[in-house]
Amino acid sequence: MKNIYIDFDGVIVDSIRVTYDMLERLEIDIKETEKVSEFYANLNWKQILSLTPIINDSFKHIKTLYASGKCNIAILTHVNSLDEAIAKINFIRKYVKDVTVIPVPRELPKTKMCSTKGAILIDDYSGNLIEWEKEGGIGVQFSTDLKKNKGFPVIDRLDAILEMDFDEK
Repeated sequence: MKNIYIDFDGVIVDSIRVTYDMLERLEIDIKETEKVSEFYANLNWKQILSLTPIINDSFKHIKTLYASGKCNIAILTHVNSLDEAIAKINFIRKYVKDVTVIPVPRELPKTKMCSTKGAILIDDYSGNLIEWEKEGGIGVQFSTDLKKNKGFPVIDRLDAILEMDFDEK
């Protein structure tokens, strides 16, 4: 049985677009890392998540993955604060009850929070995928644009992972 880790922001929900729009309205340049970190640490994540669209029926597809019995699933999400972690966990639990949620402090790479060897990471950010593969994992890029390929297989819905063959890796 394959271990599959699914990123939250940009894969399950479109919180990146929502928060980037907010940063733009506040005239905060994303290159100003200190201001951006402060912005994310002080967000009301419960409110943000209530405004954020779910991407491509992601929770339905997570349930399909779970029901397939072919994989162990966990949601691996970077967080900037304890409040963000709590809000994300509570939000996820409204849709799926039996999936492990692993909040990862922003300062740590996702590879430090779980065993990567042979495990799949589905993430929209290629930097995380590169690091994942360096640690012996399998990277799969999530994008609503299937032509967006940065050297990884690309999917636009989570249950598409069931159609892929990873046995040789």
